[in-house]
Amino acid sequence: MIVVRDLSVRLDGHLIVDRVDLDVAEGEWVTIIGPNGAGKSTALRAVGGVLPFHGSVRLGGDPVERLPRRERAKIVATVMQSPVVPPGMHVLDYVLLGRTPFIPPLGRESASDLAAVDEVLAALDLADMSGRRLDTLSGGERQRVFLARALAQGPRILLLDEPTSALDIGHQQEVLDLVDRLRTERGLTVLATMHDLTIAGEYAERMVLLAGGRVVAAGTPAEVLTEELLAAHYRVRVRVIDGDHGPLVVPVRR
Repeated sequence: MIVVRDLSVRLDGHLIVDRVDLDVAEGEWVTIIGPNGAGKSTALRAVGGVLPFHGSVRLGGDPVERLPRRERAKIVATVMQSPVVPPGMHVLDYVLLGRTPFIPPLGRESASDLAAVDEVLAALDLADMSGRRLDTLSGGERQRVFLARALAQGPRILLLDEPTSALDIGHQQEVLDLVDRLRTERGLTVLATMHDLTIAGEYAERMVLLAGGRVVAAGTPAEVLTEELLAAHYRVRVRVIDGDHGPLVVPVRR
């Protein structure tokens, strides 16, 4: 579903992503990890067609640069860390923006568009907040609204940039469990970036470790989340313990 070859991205003349290769099969969940500045978010944005790049990115078999913006939005939805929200926008109106690719120019949303939004709001426990302004919500509530807009697009591919960074532990589990359930039910393909290594390892089927913009390790969570690799690239002392759903990464005080 996602095929990336020799991906390189320069920002302000600096090489941020350096010849990255990446594959994500249909229905698979792959998470990119790495220390701050490793190029995770930049790589994700390039895969989504938001940033110019060198190399090749194919989504569902099509080169991303050849997909018209409206068609691309029907295939892939992206949840970035800090989306730009128009002032005074209400939850319902913001989530309805996810249906834009399906609404004709100068047209209005249909009953099916409203039904898709209602379904997503209910699934993310946001129905009671539909009339509230986004600027009155907590960080965790806003993050769920951002995810709701993406899911309202009905995408085949979901790109998540630190999807749980503003959530408490309870809502972290709720959001990731929901994404995982939708992945199973709808064959959704997920490519994410995450800082929390334990949570990343619990949900991802495969992981890619970036450092200095390059892939330094790739494989199952057990193959990537090793004490040796994390010490080398995060410069941290950790203990990795086998958990029920993946490795548990525990920092060890120096």
